[in-house]
Formats: sequence, structure tokens, C-alpha cells
Amino acid sequence: MTEAALSRTELLIGAQGLERLREARVCVIGLGGVGSYAVEALVRAGLQHFTLIDFDKVGESNLNRQIIALQHTIGQPKVEVTRDRILGVNPHAKVLCHQVFLDETNRPTLLVDNDFYIDAIDSLGPKIGLLEHAVLQGLNIVTVMGAGNRLDPGSVRISPLHKTHNCPLARRVRKSLGKRGIRAQIPCVWSAEKPLLPENDDDLPDDEPGQQRGRKRRTVGSISYLPAIMGMHAAAWVINSILDNIE
Repeated sequence: MTEAALSRTELLIGAQGLERLREARVCVIGLGGVGSYAVEALVRAGLQHFTLIDFDKVGESNLNRQIIALQHTIGQPKVEVTRDRILGVNPHAKVLCHQVFLDETNRPTLLVDNDFYIDAIDSLGPKIGLLEHAVLQGLNIVTVMGAGNRLDPGSVRISPLHKTHNCPLARRVRKSLGKRGIRAQIPCVWSAEKPLLPENDDDLPDDEPGQQRGRKRRTVGSISYLPAIMGMHAAAWVINSILDNIE
């Protein structure tokens, strides 16, 4: 990005801060309502090294909450649309795209050479597998919990995973990780708002859409701004972690 494009950011964080952001490498897993907005915040802050992982394509139902979802992007791979959006902001950015379903067969090869990772997966099984791998490998990761079935932007929090409440997805993730002996204090973006409609564990997809191996589960409603706010919180955690201890 040009000096003029980042002039306001430099006034806030200084030249050293900008240089740290330029050098940082961030991997975002899941490019839906949360992940797509996280990427938007990161690239506009000056980051320019990205790894994007998502097997899915933009669908019409994504139009209500995903910044990459436009009429002309429907049917296109999310990783490619997100890459093009990054390059539209910063043509000098370096972007690696992996249109794959992240699982135990490819995590060891894909989750490498990055300084920070954002878990924006909204399905239980892949999320647990990712977080377990991240903890065991010592990866700097922030995870984002459920944004659906909620309306209150003021209830969004960031805290260790074990301090979350009112979130069925977070509860299942904590329980499953605990059974695997994972009790690390994983930074977590979540909402303290009680779900507006009753939720139970059967509403939590075990697999990503299009990859389901079990029975079809109820679709949870969502609003335009909540996933965006949660994605921005995740991006803020990454940015502030990068800028930590600047003199």
C-alpha cells in the first residue's frame, strides 16, 4: 500500500508499528461472515502476507452477512474472491489460497509459516481438530464462536475460551477439548448474549456445509453485523498482538 494509504494508520501506531504489520504472516481459516471481515480489517491495517483456507464457494444465502458475497461473486471460490479483494486494497500483498477442507490429513502441511491464525470455522468437528492441532503445535491462534441467533453487538467479548458462557458452540468445544486433554487458555471471541431462539447441541453442525456426513441440522438465523463485529474483534486481537511491546 502507498504511504498516503496508510498515513492515518501511521499517525496512530508509528512507522515501527506499520513495519511490524507489513512483515506479519496471518492465516485465516474460514471465509464466511466472520473470516471475510477479519481479512478486510487486516489488509486495511497494512498486513500484506495472507494464507486463506476455505473449501466453499460464495452462495446466495451469504449475501446477508459476508463482505465477499456480491451478485457477481456467487458461485466463485471464497478463497479466490477474498484474494481479489485483498489485492484490490493492496496490489503488493502476497496471498496463498487453499480451496480445501481442513482436516487431520492436511493440517500439518497447511498450518505452517504463519505468525498468527484466525479460526473462523463454524462447524464443531473441524473447529475442535484445528484448535487441538494449534495448541499441540504452539500456534498463536484466536478462535471465534457462534455469531448466529443473536442481535446485540454490545455483548461481544474476547477472553480465554474457558470463561465463555451462553454459547452452545463454545460449551461443546470446551467439553471436547477437555476430553482430549487440551486445557490451554485459547483467546476466544464470543457473545455473552443468550441465543434468541432455543438452541441445543443438535443445531451445531459437525461438518462444514457441503461436507456433511450426518443428518441435516436446523439452519440458525443470522444478521448482517454480528459476524462482522466478531471478525473485527479477531482481527483486532491479531493486530494488537503484533504491536505489543512497541516502544
